[in-house]
Amino acid sequence: MFAFSNGDFDDAIVGLNAILAIEPAYFDAQLALGMAFYRKGDYAAAIVQGHKAEQLKPKEQLVHTNLSLFYMKSGDKKTAEHHGLQARIASWREDKSTPGSAPVGDPELALAKPIAPVPAQKPPEKFPDMPWKKKAQ
Repeated sequence: MFAFSNGDFDDAIVGLNAILAIEPAYFDAQLALGMAFYRKGDYAAAIVQGHKAEQLKPKEQLVHTNLSLFYMKSGDKKTAEHHGLQARIASWREDKSTPGSAPVGDPELALAKPIAPVPAQKPPEKFPDMPWKKKAQ
């Protein structure tokens, strides 16, 4: 990912392929590999890698967003629109029961619960003595 962020897409592709050789089902590496090919300008390879990511998580919004981008750059507007629609549908699948909630099964991304307000306390009847003030004589 360091090579990718520095624009060295050839090195990123080598590294991501090495990761996928060890762990073929590593979704994030597969998704990044497609984007590395896209950034390099190899749209056909980006589409192939994007479909491999789609096989790992067929209902993932980012997969279809990337595929839509890849197809649009390659000149296939009809397929790009199809994947754009699939991305939109995938966004509707998220858990919307609680505003700001994470998708079901991802507790690390859930928002923190609000802290209950502290109940108001009744002020004292008489203020305590203020020793720092001098007493009138």
